[in-house]
Amino acid sequence: MKKKGPKNKACYSGIGGQAVLEGVMMKNKDKYSVAIRTPEGDIDVAVEEYETFAPSKALTRIPFIRGVFNFIDSLILGIRTLNYSASFYEEETDTHKKDKILDRIFKDKAEKVLSTITVIISIAVAIGLFILLPYWLSQLLRKIIVSDTAVAIMEGVLRVLIFVAYIVLISCMKDIRRVFMYHGAEHKCINCIENGHELTVENVRKSSREHKRCGTSFLFFVVLLSIILFIFIRVEDPVARIAIRLLLIPVIASLAYEIIRLAGRSNNIIVRILSAPGMWLQKLTTREPDDAMIEVGIAAVDAVFDWKEYLGKQKDEL
Repeated sequence: MKKKGPKNKACYSGIGGQAVLEGVMMKNKDKYSVAIRTPEGDIDVAVEEYETFAPSKALTRIPFIRGVFNFIDSLILGIRTLNYSASFYEEETDTHKKDKILDRIFKDKAEKVLSTITVIISIAVAIGLFILLPYWLSQLLRKIIVSDTAVAIMEGVLRVLIFVAYIVLISCMKDIRRVFMYHGAEHKCINCIENGHELTVENVRKSSREHKRCGTSFLFFVVLLSIILFIFIRVEDPVARIAIRLLLIPVIASLAYEIIRLAGRSNNIIVRILSAPGMWLQKLTTREPDDAMIEVGIAAVDAVFDWKEYLGKQKDEL
C-alpha cells in the first residue's frame, strides 16, 4: 500500500511563467513556450530552449547562490518574451529600424545584446526607485528625527509605500490591465493542475489567481528583507551606507528566492503567514481573465508540460 502524502505538502509542478502582451509564457526546466493571441484571433505558440546566464548550470542549483542567477535569468527571459509578443502588434517604427541596425552590427547576437542592455537599465531603474529614493527621502527626515532606528524604519515604510504606489499606478494603464488579466490566467492554469484538476477552461476559471511562487511575492520579500537588513546593518558614512545597500542586493535576492522556493513546496502555517502579504499584493497585479485568455494560458502549458502525466503521478501517490 502506498503511503498518503502529508496534507500540508504542496503539489509542486515545477512550471512557472509570466504574462506578456496578449499572451502567456510558461517555463518548464530548460524549455519555455510563448502563446500569443494574434490580431487575427488565433493562438500562436512558440517553443524554445533557454540557456542560463550563469557561467555554469551547477550554480543555479546551489542554495543561496542560485537565487541571483535565477533572478537575472527571469529578467532576461521576461524581456525576451515581452519583445517577442510585442512583435505581433507593432508596426514599422523607429524602434524596428534601430533593431535592424543592431542586427547588422551584432548579427546573431543582437537579441542577446539588446536583452542585456535592457536588463541592466531595468535593474538600474529598480535600484534607483526602490533602494536609493527611499534612502534619500529618509535622510531628509533626519532634520526632525534624531533616532537612527526611527529613520531606518521610516526608510522601510517609504520603500513599501513607493512599491505599492508603483503597482497601483501602472495598473491604471489599459495595456497593463490586460497584461494583469493574462497574469491571472497564468496563475489559474498552474493552480488548476497543482490542485489536481484537469486543465480545462471551466476548471481553470474556478482556480485561484494568486500563487505563492509569483514574482510579485518575490519582490515583496525583497522589500521586506531589505527593511530588516538595513535596520540592523548601520554605518556612519553616507557613501558607505549607499554602498552597503547596493552590495546587499544579491544577498537579499538570494534570500527572497529561497523563501519563494520554500513557499512553493510547503503549506504549513508559517509559510502561509509569510506568503499572505505577497498574495494580497497579487490582487493588484492580477485580474480575472476571460475564457479567451485562459485558452492562451492552457496552450502555453500544453506546449512544455505533460499535465496529464503529472496528474496521474499525483493520483498514484495517494
